Order: sequence, then structure tokens, then C-alpha cells
Amino acid sequence: MGDRRVDLATRVWNHKWKIDPIVRSLIDTDFYKLLMCQSVFRNHPKTRVTFSLINRSTDVRLADLIDEGELREQLDHVQSLRLSRGESTWLRGNTFYGKRQMFRPDFMEWFENLTLPPYHLTRKDGQYELSFEGTWPEVMLWEIPALSVLMELRSRAVLHSLGKFELQVLYARAMTKLWGKIETLRDIPGLRLADFGTRRRHGFLWQDWCVQAMMEGLGDKFIGTSNCRIAMKRDIEAIGTNAHELPMVYAALARDDAALRAAPYDVLRDWHEEHDGNLRIILPDTFGTQGFLSGAPDWLAQWTGMRIDSGDPFDGARRAIAWWQDRGEDPRQKLLIFSDGLDVPMIQSLSSEFAGQAKLSFGWGTNLTNDFRGLVDGDALAPFSLVCKAVSADGHPTVKLSDNPNKAMGPADEIARYKRVFGVGAQQAMDVFV
Repeated sequence: MGDRRVDLATRVWNHKWKIDPIVRSLIDTDFYKLLMCQSVFRNHPKTRVTFSLINRSTDVRLADLIDEGELREQLDHVQSLRLSRGESTWLRGNTFYGKRQMFRPDFMEWFENLTLPPYHLTRKDGQYELSFEGTWPEVMLWEIPALSVLMELRSRAVLHSLGKFELQVLYARAMTKLWGKIETLRDIPGLRLADFGTRRRHGFLWQDWCVQAMMEGLGDKFIGTSNCRIAMKRDIEAIGTNAHELPMVYAALARDDAALRAAPYDVLRDWHEEHDGNLRIILPDTFGTQGFLSGAPDWLAQWTGMRIDSGDPFDGARRAIAWWQDRGEDPRQKLLIFSDGLDVPMIQSLSSEFAGQAKLSFGWGTNLTNDFRGLVDGDALAPFSLVCKAVSADGHPTVKLSDNPNKAMGPADEIARYKRVFGVGAQQAMDVFV
């Protein structure tokens, strides 16, 4: 995308030529993936993992919508990508979170020579079964590109029959819809908002447009994007810390209940050695927040903040504030990051409820970069819940419990074991839309 005057409708129309790749770069990915990859490269470089695609929205039959040949063409293109000289220079020399040389020379040398491992693709019951196997640092970098490819191919399939003028009207309506959200958000005092929308975006061009709109419409209230390529291109902050993948794999490698119980804290102990400041953010819900906090070592209370990513966000925030208070910390000096399925009304409500109780930040994802509800044949472009997760590590299954049982994944017997080990009681099931 060249400049701010790009005609989105024309570019989308031209996607009918097989010349416009969906993933343009190895850094067209989320910043936290690179931070985690460096940690894995240092601590578990030989661990072998399998990642698999999981479509939670089974009513969206991807194999009926997306041509297999086109999917393979896009995945083959991703596998052909290499880090460019400019991208390497940016990663090696830029300041991230106030730190120069965030990425170590040994990791950068490895990344500059990386070839993503092969993929395995089959069709079953109207869905694609897509998986990746190999060493953890290599395989984990498939997650975001794989999701981006499938999400955008779905968008293209729905839009394929539209003419150029229909597309112009569609994107005009989508732009108006987003700008209305921005106008509402700019009235929130002290707002700090980042784009977290890479993994389930409508398309790369649209995400880039959304980021530019936020930059202009929100000013200093927009603090950056999780997408490294867009952050580099637009000269803004790259935002992100860590995700559920780390404790899921560490736990799968644990050989007994005691080691399993310690695994989430082992992850953060390794993270503590590498990062400080605003990168020390706790993500407590992988195996249930309540159990995690009750067993957490005291040194974790000194970390900068906590990310609330499942369950009722109001309950999660209150629980975090109470935990800090119980540990003798002042919650007003801590950072709460909300990132689960946010849209404008929830951002407004959370901002109002917790203003002055803690520092607040919001990672706005799918409802920023893929809210085309009602714009094409009703909900034909409505966002859906597609994930690509580590499902095994060194031959052992991974598990995620979450604070929402509808997000749980793993074999039933292992889920039961994890619930026992981590003391997970009754949970409130919540619909998963994105």
C-alpha cells in the first residue's frame, strides 16, 4: 500500500488477479510472537510442537468458501518469505518499550536465515485441517500468517461477486462505521488504545487503513499496533508482551502434577530474566485466573500489570485489584490491559468503572479490523472465531482452560486433570464471538 490515498475498492477488485499476496512479510505478524519466539529460542529451542487450526465457528464452512488451490498458493508464498534487509535493520536497531536492541544478535541471525517448516492441509466436513510440525521457534511463527491467510481468503470469497462500484460503497460504509466508533472513543478521558487486530483481520490493506484512521482520529490516545510491519511502515510503537502459548507448552512438558502446577510461574520466571517495565505483564487466565493468583509467588505482584483476556472483564479487573492490594501493592500504579472481544460500548464501560483505580489500556482486535456486520448480505462478512494453537509439545497434548469454559481446549481427561491441579471451580460460560 503506497500512500494514504490508496483506493481500497480498486485494490480489492484487483485481488482477482493472482498477484497480490495476503502476507507480504515475515514481520506481518504480532509483536508478541517475536518476543515469545526469542524467549523460546533461548529456553526451549529443541522442543518439538504441533500447531493446528481450530475453527470454533463451525457454521462458517471454510472449505466450501475457499478454493484449496488458492489457499495452497498463499501458504506456499508465506513459506517462501525471508526477512528483508530493512526489516532486519528495524528489528536490530529500533527502540521497543524504551529498550534498544530488544532482539539479541544470536536470535536475529537465526531469524534472518529462517525458512518456515512445511504445512499439512486436508479437508474434512466442510473445514480445512491445517497443521504445522517442527521445532517450537520455527513452528510458532506460522500462527499469525496462517490465520491472516484464511481470514482474508474468506473475505475475498464473499466479495468475489461484487463489482467495483459495489466495493466502493461497501468500503465507504465500513469507513464511516469505523470513524463513528473513533468519534465516540475520542471522548473517553485518558484513553490508551492499541490495535490488536492482525490475527482475525478483514485484510492487510484494511488493517493498515484502520491504523491510519486511529492515528488521525485519536491522536495520542492511540498508542500503537501489534502488527510489526505496519508499526515499521507507519513509524509507530509495536505493542505486545506474551500469550497463552508459553504456559500451554511449558505445562505440556511437565512430567508430574507438581511440575504442572509450577509451569505457569516458570514461564514468567524466564520472562523476568529477559524483560522489565511494561513488558512485565501477567496473563493469568491460561489455567484459570483464581488458581493462578492464589498460588503466585510474591515477586509477581511487583510486575507492571495484568492482561484480562477471558471471562467477565469487570470480575477480572476487580480480582486483579484485590490481589494487588492483598500483596501490599497500590493498584493505581498498576496497568490493567483489556483485550477480549472488545468494542466501543465495553471500552466505555470499563473506562468509566475503573478510572482512578488502576492505569488502563485496551487492545482492540477483531471489532476494529473486521467489523463488516450488516454491510454485505446481512452477516456474510461477520467476524468468526478462528484460532491456530499449539496442540502438542514433545508428543504430549497441550491444554487451555481459560476463565471461559467455552474457550477450553485439549483432551477431556487432561482438561479434568488440569482443573484438579489448578483448583478450577465453577466457571461462567460466555459466548465466543471473536
